[in-house]
Amino acid sequence: MSDLIKVEVLEKILVISIDRPQARNAINLEAAEQLAAALQRLDDDDSLVIGVLTGAGNTFCSGMDLKAFAATGQRPYVGDRGFAGICERPPRKPLIAAVEGYALAGGCEIMLACDLVVASSSATFGLPEVKRGLVPGSGGMVRLPSRIPYHIAMEAVLTGDMFSAERFHQYGLVNQLVEPGRALDAALELARKIAANGPLAVQTAKQVISESRNWRPADMFDLQRPRIAHVFTSADAKEGATAFAEKRQPVWTGK
Repeated sequence: MSDLIKVEVLEKILVISIDRPQARNAINLEAAEQLAAALQRLDDDDSLVIGVLTGAGNTFCSGMDLKAFAATGQRPYVGDRGFAGICERPPRKPLIAAVEGYALAGGCEIMLACDLVVASSSATFGLPEVKRGLVPGSGGMVRLPSRIPYHIAMEAVLTGDMFSAERFHQYGLVNQLVEPGRALDAALELARKIAANGPLAVQTAKQVISESRNWRPADMFDLQRPRIAHVFTSADAKEGATAFAEKRQPVWTGK
């Protein structure tokens, strides 16, 4: 099996790169399975706090490998993780998308499955499925309307047109807009800030933010309480307070 997904550990960060530049990093089944394995490693390895997902060759991802689909009917879905091994079940730990070039169709949906987005000013996003008689069923129709204004999401999905990174930054979908070629470096800077924090707290915060989007106001604190109780009794919470009092950097254990 060839390595279509490259992984590298930088301190507490798992850097994952889709490495099919000759196909604009289109996802076939093999790439999807390898990406799912990389994300499982992120969740399982206690030494890792956060991941960064990017693409080789100045392109993030152009979506599903349509040539493989046309030739063999191959669909790059992995169990309950869905398209590309990420779209239906993202990792428990935070994941930053570092986007250069195109993030189109399934590639845009992979970006939407991430928690933060750093993009080059020359990057381009789009959900062109309707132009091919399809719909963006791996997150485009269900995630995008909660991330940007409703009417803009409708425009993106129903026209299938491409959107500039600058426009998506204006709508708040992109956290940081950087010079071309700097998306990965800037994503790593952001990842290091997050990785310096308590890992148990970071993971729990992501969980609550992700799960609470549809909680009723009357229920939200009752639903939140059991999800965060372990944080306040953790060794990391004690270490954080002690390190503050002693004016030193905390030494986290994730427990």
